[in-house]
Amino acid sequence: MSVIVFADQQQGKIKKAAQEAVEYAAKVAAQLGTDVSAVVVGEVANEELTGLGKHGAKKVLHVADARLNEIEPGVCAKILAEAVNQESASVVIFTHNFSGKAIAPILSAKLKAGLVTGAISLPDTASGFVVKKSVFSGKAFANVNISSDKKIVSVMPNTFNLEPGTATADVATFSPSISDADFKIKMVKVETVEGEIPLTEAEIIVSGGRGLKGPENWGLVEDLAHVLGAATACSRPVADSGWRPHHEHVGQTGLTVRPNLYIAIGISGAIQHLAGVNGSKVIVVINKDPEAPFFKAADYGIVGDAFEVVPKLTEALKAYKANQ
Repeated sequence: MSVIVFADQQQGKIKKAAQEAVEYAAKVAAQLGTDVSAVVVGEVANEELTGLGKHGAKKVLHVADARLNEIEPGVCAKILAEAVNQESASVVIFTHNFSGKAIAPILSAKLKAGLVTGAISLPDTASGFVVKKSVFSGKAFANVNISSDKKIVSVMPNTFNLEPGTATADVATFSPSISDADFKIKMVKVETVEGEIPLTEAEIIVSGGRGLKGPENWGLVEDLAHVLGAATACSRPVADSGWRPHHEHVGQTGLTVRPNLYIAIGISGAIQHLAGVNGSKVIVVINKDPEAPFFKAADYGIVGDAFEVVPKLTEALKAYKANQ
């Protein structure tokens, strides 16, 4: 009996969120008195694979198939089902990201396994296998007991801090029984955003809304983000208006993020936006409207004009960093 974790990669690099999932899986394995085997698909350098040992993986099963450099959910589910059988695994861990959301339900059906998505704590194994997750757009929590023999959990990114060790993982070539007929999706084009921190993995996010009045003022957000080493994001109206690309949109209909620090500039804080950011550990709101709903969710708030407050905040941070 073991724990399997799907460690997804991008352009040959293991994602930070995948490393978090491996560490989560290692802690689950420790609860169950077993080991972790990570499954990695696509072309990935050996040092990336062995490096998963630092996060708790005892072994890495690598499917070095170039066709899987971009995820094909059905094929990945088939690969994982074979890995589960080979390793006699009882638990499978995913990251709750695009890959996990696509593959986990298919694997759940294949294995007849119970599935909990978006876990925010380790399972309670004292009496069953109870996993905590947020529900109703973060307004409440549910404790779900998985009673099936096989169990699948996807973990919210940025929920658990990385605590790497010094071990290295053993890497084994895994050759599942997949063929050309299994690949039913043809990848026509892949567009990647270069030189930016992925929002779902960012520890600090600076986000702007309609209060910035237009795209020509977005330098306020970018300057503050640059000083903090942060990613930039926006509310849905900003993306819909074409001020910013849609991949920066956070909220109920965009990305869900859980950074250590979320700074909202000129965003009123409609419930749809809060649904995507209320998992943030600290929320700072800058808005000239003292009645803005966002202030009720904020840890810290500044009532003031963003065009006056943000440049002063940016300069103060620059001065602070210069004296460190």
